[in-house]
Amino acid sequence: MDNNYFIKTESLCASYKEDDGRSVEVLKNINIGIKKGEYVAVLGHNGSGKSTFAKLLNMILTPDSGRIFIDGTDITREDMTEKEIYDIRRKIGMVFQNPDNQLVATIVEEDVAFGPENLGIPSDEIRRRVDEALATVGMTEYAGHEPHRLSGGQKQRVAIAGIIAMMPECMVFDESTAMLDPVGRKEVMDTIDMLNRERGITVINITHHMNEAVRADRVIVLNDGKVYMDGTPEEIFNEPYKLELAGLEVPQCTALIQELRRKGVALDGECTTPEKCAALLIKALGGRNNG
Repeated sequence: MDNNYFIKTESLCASYKEDDGRSVEVLKNINIGIKKGEYVAVLGHNGSGKSTFAKLLNMILTPDSGRIFIDGTDITREDMTEKEIYDIRRKIGMVFQNPDNQLVATIVEEDVAFGPENLGIPSDEIRRRVDEALATVGMTEYAGHEPHRLSGGQKQRVAIAGIIAMMPECMVFDESTAMLDPVGRKEVMDTIDMLNRERGITVINITHHMNEAVRADRVIVLNDGKVYMDGTPEEIFNEPYKLELAGLEVPQCTALIQELRRKGVALDGECTTPEKCAALLIKALGGRNNG
């Protein structure tokens, strides 16, 4: 595997124990490489191992076997020093499903400052980072608000700001929109897109929402603890039957275009987003009108 990967796993295996003591293997010989600046969506049905994969990257969990490299450092070494562990956790920021579990202060700006304070950052630098992080996620006007009074999408954006303020090189979003309504989901996804496109932050979005996955540059599908598919959104969603076998569906707009093609409608081009699908339909209808 290419040594230039920012994140690299080699023969990674992980399991958990059931209440009755049985061991259940959730990741089986996973070999994945992610380059710095990539935007990767990781898909899979419940129990496919995608959340376990996310927690391994930040050393929240440890694997049974195999190796994980973060920026060239093998984080599975038994002789990892506290400083090395600390440095790795600074490189990989995690945003979880429930923002309430990440918000620790009673005022928004204090919550965003919590991480940098624990890193020992000077106070004037913390102030700059907090202001910048809140501006980045569009929450500056809520700096003095109480987090519990915010909407779900706003809370999640504050949680993201808290990670941004620690200036990680990679952000892992573990089902971060699962508890949000459509408006909140769009707010968070727009923020994720911006962090990758404008800030160059490596993004790994663990999700089961197909419409989120299409926004990534690359999609990895986990199934039965293994890498089942790996490619661009167009490549992945062009194989609906293979996705169906993994318990997944293609995005609704993609399914529409595929069904129209089966009915004999000539639609030339890829369709992974509503905008692309609309363009294909307009082109097809325009062609008929001209005929």
